[in-house]
Amino acid sequence: MDKTIATVGEAVAEIPDDAQIMIGGFGGSGAPIELIHALIDRFRATGSPKNITVINNNAGNGGIGIAAMIKAGMVGKMICSFPRSSNAEAFNEKYLSGEIALELVPQGTLAERIRAAGAGIPAFYTPSSYGTELANGKPTEEFDGKMYVRERWLKADFALIKGQMGDKVGNLTYRLAGRNFNPLMAMAADKTIAQVSDLVAPGGIDPEQVITPGIFVDMVVQVADPKQEEVLVRTGVIH
Repeated sequence: MDKTIATVGEAVAEIPDDAQIMIGGFGGSGAPIELIHALIDRFRATGSPKNITVINNNAGNGGIGIAAMIKAGMVGKMICSFPRSSNAEAFNEKYLSGEIALELVPQGTLAERIRAAGAGIPAFYTPSSYGTELANGKPTEEFDGKMYVRERWLKADFALIKGQMGDKVGNLTYRLAGRNFNPLMAMAADKTIAQVSDLVAPGGIDPEQVITPGIFVDMVVQVADPKQEEVLVRTGVIH
């Protein structure tokens, strides 16, 4: 089954209003900038998709990527671990004005909630956040003399991820730290859209090197020269 899509615009064309979207990346490492900006371009042209819930490690930087989505008014809620990064003015402004909601999740818990969804595990226990406001309203239980908080899995309608190499049936590899949340998110979404730098025929990736099997990927689009978020922020680029 050939899962390749010709352009990033076509790849994100069916994402609707009110969608819950996981976006890969750890800061700019592994962030699918071109897919994000294709979604922003669609919003500016049509007014959709709006009121999106974005799941990511942080809430964006400068005027690029997730920060640009927030600034455009597309995002109704962020689920993340680090909303206050070095250059998070877009999120700060919307949050202080009450235009965006925040669900703060400890980073390890965020990763495990996503992983649990991909593994079919509806809930798990963690000591993180016990005794803090983040645990309010959540069930707790004692194990071996230590208190734990029950956390639910975290699913999404779509995942936008970035790989290094992909084949036409969706098998993916990642470059160095670009692996981060991307493989977990690919497994936890109803539909996964991957941008890759190198697109090869089936069999072009050594099976031992495949990190995300194609069964978890619905669309693959090649972006031969992907942009890096930090570079764009440093040079003052605003989308």
